[in-house]
Amino acid sequence: VQLVESGGGLVQAGGSLRLSCAASGTIFNINAMGWYRQAPGEQRELVADITSGDNTNIADSVKGRFTISRDNAKNTVYLQLNSLKPEDTAVYYCNAAVSTIEDPYSYLEVWGQGTLVTVSS
Repeated sequence: VQLVESGGGLVQAGGSLRLSCAASGTIFNINAMGWYRQAPGEQRELVADITSGDNTNIADSVKGRFTISRDNAKNTVYLQLNSLKPEDTAVYYCNAAVSTIEDPYSYLEVWGQGTLVTVSS
């Protein structure tokens, strides 16, 4: 199972980006999916996560600006980033709890490779 992120890039302050993360492999079920970010010299932090039932949790630092959603049919989670600020600059990582066809009742924590978001002032 792997997660592949896309959609990062360079944007001016106040701009928007949409990140996507698609899971692939011998997937049986995906439970929670989420986005984390890590700025240079900082620890990785949770940005937002979403359950299989579409319950969401958004970090206070991005609440009102970022939105998380998912398409279960496509095994994909999205992060809409609006009103971006320079302090949002970071590598954004996708995370998911995934069970496989080979072992349907055990969940693995899977990480993507990260996508860089750079916000210029």
